[in-house]
Amino acid sequence: MKILMMLVVVIGVLALLGTVLLGGKGDNNYDEKTKGNISRLSLIYIILAISIIISFAIYLF
Repeated sequence: MKILMMLVVVIGVLALLGTVLLGGKGDNNYDEKTKGNISRLSLIYIILAISIIISFAIYLF
């Protein structure tokens, strides 16, 4: 079970890093608009991570 939880965390972190790294590429005009998108996606990932942690805590207890 611990292995699966670690796997979920690792996949989430890798997805976040991939989104940020890929989102930063592009031409200058597109890059200005992408900053808002990246911040919104990062917020979604943070909320998802917190939800997963809370869900696992509820499941374990």
